[in-house]
Amino acid sequence: MSLSLDDILAKLTSLPPEQQAEAVKMAEAGTKGMVIVPNPGPQTMAYHSKADLLYYGGSAGGGKTILLLALAANQHRVARLFRRHFKDIDGEGGMVEAMVDALGGRKGYNSQKHTWKLPLTETDGVPRSIEFGAFTNQTEAEAYQGRAADFLGFDEAVQFQEELIEFAMGWNRPAKGVPSDQRCRVVLASNPPLTPEGLWIFDWFAPWLDPEYEDPLNKGPAQPGELRWFAKVNGITVEVEEDWVGIITDAQGREVEVRPKSRTFIPAALSDNPDLMDSDYANQLALLPDHLQDALLRGKFTTTMEDAERQAIPTAWVLKAQERWRMRKHEADPDHKLYEPMSALGTDMADGGKDRMICAPLHKTFFAEPVVKPGKEVDTTDKQGAMILGVARDDPQFNIDCGGGYGSGVSSMLESNNFNVKRIKGGSGSSAKARDGRSFGLKRDEMVWRLREGLDPEHGDNIALPPGRHILMELTAFREMQHGDMRDTIRIENNESIVKRIGRSPDLAWGFFFAWAEPDAMAKETRKGHVDSRKKRNRSLPVSLPARKVNGRR
Repeated sequence: MSLSLDDILAKLTSLPPEQQAEAVKMAEAGTKGMVIVPNPGPQTMAYHSKADLLYYGGSAGGGKTILLLALAANQHRVARLFRRHFKDIDGEGGMVEAMVDALGGRKGYNSQKHTWKLPLTETDGVPRSIEFGAFTNQTEAEAYQGRAADFLGFDEAVQFQEELIEFAMGWNRPAKGVPSDQRCRVVLASNPPLTPEGLWIFDWFAPWLDPEYEDPLNKGPAQPGELRWFAKVNGITVEVEEDWVGIITDAQGREVEVRPKSRTFIPAALSDNPDLMDSDYANQLALLPDHLQDALLRGKFTTTMEDAERQAIPTAWVLKAQERWRMRKHEADPDHKLYEPMSALGTDMADGGKDRMICAPLHKTFFAEPVVKPGKEVDTTDKQGAMILGVARDDPQFNIDCGGGYGSGVSSMLESNNFNVKRIKGGSGSSAKARDGRSFGLKRDEMVWRLREGLDPEHGDNIALPPGRHILMELTAFREMQHGDMRDTIRIENNESIVKRIGRSPDLAWGFFFAWAEPDAMAKETRKGHVDSRKKRNRSLPVSLPARKVNGRR
């Protein structure tokens, strides 16, 4: 257990005068050249960590900002520190104010460029510079593209989009003129996420944070400060051994060795920061709602998420549906069939772009895990049809996204082979009514609200959703729009607004919306006749579709 600063001072003052003088001399030698000295305990542990990627966080007031400033000022040549908004950098309580307190002034700070060149006399003659940056979207992040920095620090990291942090990390390398042996690293400093958009942090540091982490190396849960090694294999980040070596091909066709990067997590608490423990900060945190106390005062990573204003599908409803899925899977007897026959297959189309094509299988009220493919892998009608029929079982109803015409080709192909296809256009009008009597502006509004009603714990349909943070994040990303006739009509914000907030299209969510959108009206005997009629017609699908999947079964 780490000692507090008061404990250390108490032990120091209890020593004889000559030993006190020797201890002070050792402390001065150990901190020589430091512009900012980290506090004893977790902050010092994080300061000296060898991890390439460090997550330092937990409760509010754990000294996260000071850690970033200390590393930038003491150990790195070119540092870039980010907050999501510039107002959090140079405003009250921001990073610049903390730096002013540490240095006793603004000497070397350029407020126009948000850069700080530290005086050489304070850094043992080593040139060091800090740039403060901010971005909320891809366009703003691209302003830092190609600009190398040996240290990247993200303050309140979970407020950033996962993809944007990963994008910025691409330039974590020594800048021009900096010795090639300069150490490079990234530090994410943050409290636990308060909204589902920040849950990506669990994936990045699963061995420390996720009690259900499927450990590929059987090492068990990681301890604070322990180094684990990660690499991208086939586009997916996985834990590997430290000596793992991969091979990729560069733009010139040459093979290049790739080695893993280390990660670790070090928790911090308010009690580890003597500067704030002497203030009234703990009392302020104690006045917060319970779920915010859990996250900010106690640093819990299993805290209840806070719903956004006008959030269409409550977070708690999705979590309950995912827990029902786990319970049903856990309780399933080995000889008992887990799934009912597949009643519908919801398909959100991609037309070869950066979005994904999703097939979401629905077994009455139980969703099987969705099947996902990048748009570039399903850029023809034949490939789209092969994906759909590869997932389908039991001759389900195919609910296909035909908005913008993307699903028209595959729908025609399946219809010509007498499959049961329901073309759905989210932009069309809706004549349906919600349970509260309100109308819907468009079909897409109806689809989102129908799944919300199905997930209602009291009046819903006992829906079971597969677990996964990406599913939770996307389903809870939809907001009801504010407009003049909200009491009469439900309107859901457009996809563009959601993409700006979470950094990608909510394709997974739309797969579920399509699957639930149109109940399969075919009775069992009609379905049997439907299959028989297709067999009698003896039509064959294009050669690119495996013959064994013609009947919609594996």
